[in-house]
Amino acid sequence: MNSIALSKRKDFAAYRATWVFAAAVCLLILQALQAAAQMMPNTFADLAEEISPSVVNITTTTVIAGRANQMPRGIVPKGSPFEEFFREFEDRRRGNGGASRSSALGSGFVISADGFIVTNNHVIEGADEIEVEFFSGERLAAKVIGTDKNTDIAVLKVDSDAPLPFVSFGDSDTARVGDWVVAMGNPLGQGFSVSAGIVSARNRALSGIYDDYIQTDAAINRGNSGGPLFNLDGKVVGVNTAILSPNGGSIGIGFSMASNVVSRVVDQLTEYGEIRRGWLGVRIQDVDEDIAESIDGLDRAAGAVVTGVPEGPAKDAGILQGDVIVIFDGREVEDVRDLVQTVGNTEVGKAVDVVVVRDGEQVTLSVTLGLRDDEQLARADESPVNEDVPKDYEGLGITLSNLTEEIREGLDLAVGLEGVVVVDVVETSEAFEKGLKSGDVIVEAGQEKITSLAEFDAQVSATIESGRKTMLLLVRRGDDPRFLALSVQQ
Repeated sequence: MNSIALSKRKDFAAYRATWVFAAAVCLLILQALQAAAQMMPNTFADLAEEISPSVVNITTTTVIAGRANQMPRGIVPKGSPFEEFFREFEDRRRGNGGASRSSALGSGFVISADGFIVTNNHVIEGADEIEVEFFSGERLAAKVIGTDKNTDIAVLKVDSDAPLPFVSFGDSDTARVGDWVVAMGNPLGQGFSVSAGIVSARNRALSGIYDDYIQTDAAINRGNSGGPLFNLDGKVVGVNTAILSPNGGSIGIGFSMASNVVSRVVDQLTEYGEIRRGWLGVRIQDVDEDIAESIDGLDRAAGAVVTGVPEGPAKDAGILQGDVIVIFDGREVEDVRDLVQTVGNTEVGKAVDVVVVRDGEQVTLSVTLGLRDDEQLARADESPVNEDVPKDYEGLGITLSNLTEEIREGLDLAVGLEGVVVVDVVETSEAFEKGLKSGDVIVEAGQEKITSLAEFDAQVSATIESGRKTMLLLVRRGDDPRFLALSVQQ
């Protein structure tokens, strides 16, 4: 066989191998597409038909008081031939107290055969009348059973002669990013409407301490508020609450409050007519890397450091300022939000074990939770600034002064408060970046109470001698205490 024939045979073998490889790749791609197609539902029609009867449109009416004995300003000039006409109009209007009526639209869903309905609090807030329209066209008046502003959830009740079709809550914790979901409601007042999409993200927080939102690209618009977000099993995994949009319409970023949050709220509202959240009774802040490095016994930046202990369950149990809460009722605490949500979801009156890090060791305390009252937990505003004889700490980027009687009066400090006052903070310093401000009072340094600049100096020296890179400070601003860690330099 000559060399030319041998070369052609090799070229053909290589070509054949390439063709076989390409065919195999195409086959794999085809199989993957077929598998994806099998996972994708061909239609949502059966699901929509099954659960639509449980979804309702909500119309609210609010009476707005008018201004009596006043002509429509800027409409009818005095002496105009139309003045008498508008005066008759105003007389009729005053006969109704000068009031007008406004309406709003939203959505909701039935959760029991006897007529309990879930919607958003902002849909019905301030309403004088609430009307619920069912998929069948039937309309019933509704009354408010209870509301929770923190999660924007409300429970309504209608009276019906016949059992109502209803849906159940699913486990929102099992919803995965990429799962199919279906939203139903009354978008833009157009009546019953269905949209589909996927779970885009989990555990979103918008503005509240109890937020746990599912983000979805299923179309959600004004009027969808309070409507359900279903999984493909027909279970409610979220309540459509908010959208992110520059123009007020859907751009594929919608948020539904997770059903595991909603179901707990609904249970309490239907049983008590109000929310009863557990209360630990501490002021807390997150543990960052610097604070973790400053406290013995912490191996990572996790937990919640106690900045204050007012009268309440925590104080009765012996929790102290400076403790770091790392375990609550057998569950590790990741951060402040995690602790607040866990405590809030715990039964009022329950005795729980709280593990804190104190002086480098873990201490377990038993705390009987109280009832949280948000109105009693409001904090005081920032105090004004007053300067006195200062001392510069260039390494820390701050200027401090002893607390004199003049400064105490100027800052209106609490009787008996001891520490040193912050006179100035360098804007390019770490202290400024971490929020330290003039008028703040440093009451602890290196986890030791201080009453003078001399004691503060001693703690700076002790921190440096111990080999630590940071020093933990407890700062009080008004009635609001806060820990922060500053780098120390030799």
